[in-house]
Amino acid sequence: MRVFKFGGASIKDSDAVVNMVNIIKSYAAEPLLIVISAMAKNTNLLEDIVKKKLNGEDYSLLLKEFVSFHFKMVKSLFDGPNEVQDSIQQLIDQLKLNLSGELDGRKLYDSVVVFGELVSTTIVAEYIQEAKWVDARDYIKTDDHYRQANVNWEETNKLITEEFTNQKGIIITQGFIGSSHIGENTTLGREGSDFSAAIFATCLSAQSVTVWKDVPGILNGDPKRVENTRMFDQLPYKEAAEMTYYGASVIHPKTIKPLANNNIPLFVRSFSHPEKEGTIIHNCDFEPIPTIIIKDKQCLISFKVLDYSFVDEENLSLIFKELALADMQINIMQSSAVSFSIAVDNDLEKVEELVKKLKNDFQIRYNTGLQLLTIKNYTKELHTNYQKESKILLEQMSRNNYRSLIAPKY
Repeated sequence: MRVFKFGGASIKDSDAVVNMVNIIKSYAAEPLLIVISAMAKNTNLLEDIVKKKLNGEDYSLLLKEFVSFHFKMVKSLFDGPNEVQDSIQQLIDQLKLNLSGELDGRKLYDSVVVFGELVSTTIVAEYIQEAKWVDARDYIKTDDHYRQANVNWEETNKLITEEFTNQKGIIITQGFIGSSHIGENTTLGREGSDFSAAIFATCLSAQSVTVWKDVPGILNGDPKRVENTRMFDQLPYKEAAEMTYYGASVIHPKTIKPLANNNIPLFVRSFSHPEKEGTIIHNCDFEPIPTIIIKDKQCLISFKVLDYSFVDEENLSLIFKELALADMQINIMQSSAVSFSIAVDNDLEKVEELVKKLKNDFQIRYNTGLQLLTIKNYTKELHTNYQKESKILLEQMSRNNYRSLIAPKY
């Protein structure tokens, strides 16, 4: 079995859906499991609905926009009335019911945003006709760590292998979503559909995973920001994993590990040019070339001990504990005798809550709107050029990598 993953850009409109289905049908002679995201920017739309709900604001226009988008999609794909409209309406009714309840922020988020994937896959499965639609929540089981749920691999593996090991034909399911041990909706982290594909592939010992993107493959830099980029024909798992850790956005960071552990190759290919091979991530020899990764929306937080004593293990333990409780990942860190500085994603609500919890223990300052630059396998020339052109707030160098937190420019 092959596993394919299609993101929101690949189904942004009816022409895109037709193109995706043509790609799928060209491989239909063999078993396929297709993982699909929400259409276009509908996850963002659902997130905005959640925010308004939590703030006590009117979200009816946003909800109307969500509903309208999908019914327009159905109208453009199907001739005349279709029973898929009834299926979508049932999902929308459930979405409205979930919004009418009183849940805390994280639980509400997961109970709402799952409907982007549920509606999109319902439409696609009906359009393909011969495809079997399945609910990923019945198979990907997680804990109740809402918005960043951890997979229960033992239970998930059991359910997937029992259901799909000898499955023929085309299976359509959702990325990004799962359910807890008591059946509540959970999500695997933003952009987690790649990870969903890796979960299914790992449990099924799949032949390969292919992530279909709006790029030709994996490049050594964002061509909108970096001149003379090059595409990798192939990458070893380790190199790809490091690139995702540093902020490369082509593949979700959790995707690589389960595939590498099971030696399942991962292809990154263009849905606009499906005839091209793209990039393959697998066990291979690799001649490193410089790779430039720029991660936006960073926040630099600096901690100083109030009595000007040294920053010690006890201080660091307190900071790390609160970061873990807040689901905040450190993207780069640096310590001196009297201060400890970190860069995290700029979620202002989380940052301000962290400051609130630690303000009695540390003097805390933070700067927002920064960028984290990483040059993997840097050259002296690249390093010098970026140093000259950047306002650097924090800087690190190792044998192979150069990293700096900078004021926005690139």
